[in-house]
Amino acid sequence: METGSPHDTGAADAQGTPTPVTADVPAADAGTEPDGGTEPVWRALPPGLLTMRRLLLVVWLGLLTLATALVPGLLAGPAWGAFAVLPLALLLWGWVMLERNWRSWRYAERADDLLISRGVLWHEETVVPYGRMQLVEVTSGPVERHFGLASVQLHTAAAATDATIPGLDPDEAERLRDRLTELGEARSAGL
Repeated sequence: METGSPHDTGAADAQGTPTPVTADVPAADAGTEPDGGTEPVWRALPPGLLTMRRLLLVVWLGLLTLATALVPGLLAGPAWGAFAVLPLALLLWGWVMLERNWRSWRYAERADDLLISRGVLWHEETVVPYGRMQLVEVTSGPVERHFGLASVQLHTAAAATDATIPGLDPDEAERLRDRLTELGEARSAGL
């Protein structure tokens, strides 16, 4: 089982690209290392989220590239069709940035709270105490369902600590919802 900080990327694959740290941890052991330490076990988002986002990027920027090439090219001349390079460059830049963003997302279940870490340039770490959770939702739009993904939305008493974990496998999203609801009810009883 691998553990690490939200900045750890694990080992590199055959092309030298870092692979995200993931851990398949039983729910009872989800917040600590196997030796009983207090360092959280970070879970990465599944690669299906990256695939979905990249496909959406290609579809939207592909259509924009086509429109940028055809409309000015037909109305003002072929030289103006060269503006299609701009959305194409944006597509290449977005392709790389989507992977960086996907790799930055992590979550960890600890004894008293849930940690959510994300962000490439501006790193953000949200701590959601179980006792403060009021509602845990699992949502899945049509595109997410097509890719077999679901999101977990956490609502707390303070809007600043509301959080979302996007792109989870539906089974993991339901497991996380049930666990967080159970822990939230147990912790809130003592308040």
